[in-house]
Amino acid sequence: MSLCIAAGALVATLAVDFFTLAWTHSIEKVRWEEDWRIEAGRLHLVEARIHGSGAGMEPPEGAVLERGVWRYRPALAPVERLRLANSAYTADYELCFDGRCRPLAEVAGSAENAPMELHACEGGDKDPQRSLRSLPPGGHAFLGTTRRKA
Repeated sequence: MSLCIAAGALVATLAVDFFTLAWTHSIEKVRWEEDWRIEAGRLHLVEARIHGSGAGMEPPEGAVLERGVWRYRPALAPVERLRLANSAYTADYELCFDGRCRPLAEVAGSAENAPMELHACEGGDKDPQRSLRSLPPGGHAFLGTTRRKA
C-alpha cells in the first residue's frame, strides 16, 4: 500500500507504509506529532506526541512525560481518510518519512484554503526520496500525480 494525498484537483502517491504527520498549534506554538501506519487499506494511528502543554492542550489520560514530550497511544479506530484543514492563517503540516520532514504542501502541492485528504492507495514511487532530493527549494514533488475527477 501507499499513501495518497489529495489536494485540490491533484493526488500525489508516495510508496510509504509509515509516516509522521506533524504541526504546530496555532495559539500555543507547541509541536504535535502523530505516527501513522498504513495497513489493510486503512490509516492506523500508532502514537502521538505533544512537545509541551498549554491552555486547552492537556495531555490525555495515560500519557507519559519523557524529556519534555508527552507520549500516548490514542484509542482511535483505523480510518479510511484523514481530512486536514489547509489555512493560510496557520503553519503548514509536515509529512515525515524515511528520516526526513517536509511541508505537506511541498510534497503534494495544494490549493490554498482547500482541505487535503490522506488515504491508503495502490502504487507510488518506490523511492520517494529520489524525487524529493531532486526538488529545487520550494519546489513540489508530484510523485505519481494524477488529476482527480470532479
